Amino acid sequence: MDEQITPSQTTTPSTITKNPLTRWLWLIAGFIFVGLGGIGMLLPVMPTTVFFICAAACFARSSPRFERWVLNLPHIGPLVRDYRSGLGMPRRAKIIAISTIAVVITLSSLAIPSWKGRLAAYAVALIGIAYIALRVPTRERVLAERAQLYDQQ
Repeated sequence: MDEQITPSQTTTPSTITKNPLTRWLWLIAGFIFVGLGGIGMLLPVMPTTVFFICAAACFARSSPRFERWVLNLPHIGPLVRDYRSGLGMPRRAKIIAISTIAVVITLSSLAIPSWKGRLAAYAVALIGIAYIALRVPTRERVLAERAQLYDQQ
């Protein structure tokens, strides 16, 4: 079972916005991101974790209670915590994300009548795949690099 985040492990009071109106705007933005992440759980075309990462960032500026809530969500919380600590995505999650993009763009291209539209859709999909493959750190690799650095000290 994953460990739970306690109040002392979330943001400090100094990170919370002092202006009440701004705090409410951060709170509303956080719930919008939670809603988008929820939709992403149901639709393979939409990302999920990135929206919960954004929600946690918004809640960090507005409500430590809701920030803890996001960080303690059963399947999403560990991914958000890994992202915050610089670990990136697990290899399995990267494979699933890239595979989902490939399948969805292939099926979607059947509904796009023009070759220019299909080409544009493929370009966007390739950018997404390249970003995930090349720019998002792989959790296992980061942990191995950290272990190697630790062993050298």
